[in-house]
Amino acid sequence: MRITLVHPAGFNFVPGQPDFSLLANRMAPLGILQLAAYLEQYGHPCAVHDCLGPGAPASLAANAAMVLATNPELVGFSVTTSGFMDAFEIAARIKAKRPEVQVVFGNVHVSAIGAALLQHFPEIDYLCLGEGEGTLLDLAEHRAPREIANLCYRNGEDIVSNPRRQRILDLDDLPFPAYEKLAGFPRGYHLPLFSYVKRQGATMVTSRGCPYTCSFCDRTVFERLYKTNSAAYVYEHMKYLRDRFGVRHINFYDDLFTAQRQRVTQLCETLIAKPLGMDFNCAVRTGHTSDEMLRLLKRAGAVMVSMGIESADLGMMQRHKAGVSLAGVRQTVEQIHAAGLRAKGLFIFGLPGETPETIATTSDFILSLDLDDINMSKFSPMYGAPIWDECVGGVSGDFNEDWRLMNCLNFVYLPKGFASRTEMDALYNAQVRRFYDSKGYRRRFARRLWQHRWSLWHVLKNLPKTIQAARYFSNSKADLERAGQALAPHPRQPHGLTPNLSPELAVDAIAALTTIKVPRRVRPDASA
Repeated sequence: MRITLVHPAGFNFVPGQPDFSLLANRMAPLGILQLAAYLEQYGHPCAVHDCLGPGAPASLAANAAMVLATNPELVGFSVTTSGFMDAFEIAARIKAKRPEVQVVFGNVHVSAIGAALLQHFPEIDYLCLGEGEGTLLDLAEHRAPREIANLCYRNGEDIVSNPRRQRILDLDDLPFPAYEKLAGFPRGYHLPLFSYVKRQGATMVTSRGCPYTCSFCDRTVFERLYKTNSAAYVYEHMKYLRDRFGVRHINFYDDLFTAQRQRVTQLCETLIAKPLGMDFNCAVRTGHTSDEMLRLLKRAGAVMVSMGIESADLGMMQRHKAGVSLAGVRQTVEQIHAAGLRAKGLFIFGLPGETPETIATTSDFILSLDLDDINMSKFSPMYGAPIWDECVGGVSGDFNEDWRLMNCLNFVYLPKGFASRTEMDALYNAQVRRFYDSKGYRRRFARRLWQHRWSLWHVLKNLPKTIQAARYFSNSKADLERAGQALAPHPRQPHGLTPNLSPELAVDAIAALTTIKVPRRVRPDASA
């Protein structure tokens, strides 16, 4: 069967602003590249279309035409929440032109909501709930829908959700992603600015699943089972990217890259014994690392390690990031710097219980850590997360359920500790500027000018777009108000759909919520 796999563009910034990710953080869609390589192993030719890729057209109609030009029999869309409506619009155009083409949607948004999507979107033939390799292969080989695990489909007037299939237990059985199918790879794809020294760059994910239960995370695709590639496989994958595509820097986007210490030790020792001339960045779990491991990462080629901190307010941390302490964060940053690595902190602004006071506490703590970089995302509820019901219930805040804006770049959720989303945007911008205008950050940046040369060159080549994007952080409240009113509701998007959790994840969600502690130091109107 001829298959085309599509990564929809979705909405990647805020209304009225340019999509800065296309300039500074355009990542290869690894999920559909992995699926394409897997399906071709079994003789099913695959095309890949990245609507965010270099040279992709801006209009939905043009993207649909490019998909149809591949003459597919089956089109698969990998969709996040913010990308769903774009994917639907493209799928509708495909169906209008060629109704015989089968359309399947998968990934996190689909896995979290499930069958209700087929009720609202007749243009979609199938949903893949969970891991996609086996399900797409069964569809490609024309198995009867009732026999395909992980599949959701229509049977007359009924909608049927088949049982989940067993997860892939040995990830080393999977081929490397089909990067060669991606137009413009790797030169047209960009890692986050100033996060690398060598070019070209690429991303890798070497594990699936997560054993932890953070309040804000959706785990409906891979659920609780945590599996990894072996150190030998990761090394060969890196070598393949270097030899085939000239890649010299890898960003590992595993949530728990260092969770299995033996695997990380083996990989680092292999990279030290047989150097590839490659650098990499990865994430560590705050408070759960060692001086020895960090020194080993440095010797193996690590440049920067990230850690999820989320907040520095004790009540917020207990509520949303159990097991992480401020003392542990500070110690981990000190260990990272002592090993000669850069430290990047990951934070979330706007979780339930957030107030201007908790943000001020976090901002002060960030500056005290002397971090090399930060990523402060805007909280967006996820359908499969333990905290979903609280967010949509209206008790602790107001939720604007516009899927296009649920990209962690817009404040769709307004905690009761704030008067308006405009107030949140203004405070967010102030905190971001405070970090990047600080003497500590500027001093470190100046010391690394030569290391930053490729990022600086990229900025200079795209200076008008960079200036336009940077102006967002200096917008007045009036500008922010206008931007917030710029996007009209999508007429086809449903509201109030209930997440479709497996029994295991439903139990995990209840357990997570029963351990949540409400912060003591909050405003009277910010209780949850």
